[in-house]
Formats: sequence, structure tokens, C-alpha cells
Amino acid sequence: MTTKTQLLGRYGEEQAARYLENKGYQILDRNARTAAGEVDIVATDGGTLVFVEVKTRSTNFSGHPLQAITPRKVATIRRVAAGWCATHKVTTTQVRFDAVSVLIASG
Repeated sequence: MTTKTQLLGRYGEEQAARYLENKGYQILDRNARTAAGEVDIVATDGGTLVFVEVKTRSTNFSGHPLQAITPRKVATIRRVAAGWCATHKVTTTQVRFDAVSVLIASG
């Protein structure tokens, strides 16, 4: 069963992917999973491989969406990135971690 939170997250990831594509990023993978965990978007920005975490919220009640990216989540993203690079035999030396926040304004 899909929850309201899952639907909100999917919507936010779709909006983030569109935003990144409009900025010139090439999306390589979505919801990339490894044994270490998951990262929302893997893309390239020029010659740089970018791992993107997307945080979507419908309100700021619990704080800004990016505040949900904890040191533990950053460590997970690093492990996922290493695993993804190994699986895809990535040889680039330029890797970056980005975050996109999506705040859905109520009408």
C-alpha cells in the first residue's frame, strides 16, 4: 500500500529530477539502491558525477526539509555512492553530493 508520505516523496523526487534536467544535469539513475542503502537521484553535471538526496515536505512545521539530512544520512549516501560507482565501474574522479528540498505550498 502506498502512503500519503510515499506519494509526497515520489512527487518531490519527480519535481527535483525535472529541476535538475532543466539545469543541464543528465539523470543516470533514480532510487539507486545498494547494500548500504538508497540515494534518490544519480546524475551528471558536466564531468561531475552527482548523488542527490531529495527531501520533500508539505509544511515547515518540523523545520526546513534539508534539516532532515543528518550526519548518519550523509554517511549512508557516501557508502551508497561508493557501491554505485563500483557496480557501474565508474572511473571519474569528480564526485559531488547535492541536496534538493521541495516544499509543497498549500493553496
